[in-house]
Amino acid sequence: MTFSIVARSADGETWGVAVASKFLAVGSAVPAAVAGVGAIATQADANVSWKGLALSHLDEGATAAVALERLVEEDEGRDHRQVGIVDVDGNAASHTGPACLDWAGGVTGAGYAIQGNILTGEDVVLAMEAAFLESDETLPLEQRLFAALAAGDAAGGDSRGRQSAALLVVRDGAGYGGLDDIAVDLRVDDHADPIGELARLMELQELYLTASREDEKVPVDDALRAELEAFATAGGHRDFLAWVGTENHEMRVAPDLSWIDERILAIVRGA
Repeated sequence: MTFSIVARSADGETWGVAVASKFLAVGSAVPAAVAGVGAIATQADANVSWKGLALSHLDEGATAAVALERLVEEDEGRDHRQVGIVDVDGNAASHTGPACLDWAGGVTGAGYAIQGNILTGEDVVLAMEAAFLESDETLPLEQRLFAALAAGDAAGGDSRGRQSAALLVVRDGAGYGGLDDIAVDLRVDDHADPIGELARLMELQELYLTASREDEKVPVDDALRAELEAFATAGGHRDFLAWVGTENHEMRVAPDLSWIDERILAIVRGA
């Protein structure tokens, strides 16, 4: 009922899962990941306890293959399960139980595991693999994962139709304010076009929850500071930093207003 990709970035610093399904809120059941440990997708007749168990095994030093072997050995429902795991070193493992509904199967490679069940055919996972491998390795992992997910959807995806999608990406210090490892955690729980909606949310994630790159930072001199303060007070705000907080642009403006992101400046100027 689901197709997913679990992967590690080429630089070995980021892990993530992208998944879509004709199933309500697939992001609540399938993906799990911890930076510096690994990532997992559990699906078909999903055993959601496998998420914590797999990450625990990986954290204790098990490879993806060993973690998978332990999960399967200890679960009498193994024949109905499907899972993909990538460990800290990018080793990948995937399991499709023989009782999973057709079409069901998966592929693995260096740094990725792709799997799906109740799909329109094998072309879905092959399209996902091709899209992932053909994507630029220097791109953020979330973009590569989404490219694979979109390719699987375009190739037919879940044979029952579309309903939900999710994207989870972790990296040390990548969370809000640098205080956890969650770089991206987006979920489309019930939508006629979950992949398209996920793409829209990714654009918002980039604007609101992604820190500015150095090349996006515009230094704030006295003249620009006066312009920004005038803009804010004209809108009824105490000062410009109060406007920043109100509009949730903290990731893209310096706390001391020494720089402002070029996109936020464009918003201010109505561009």
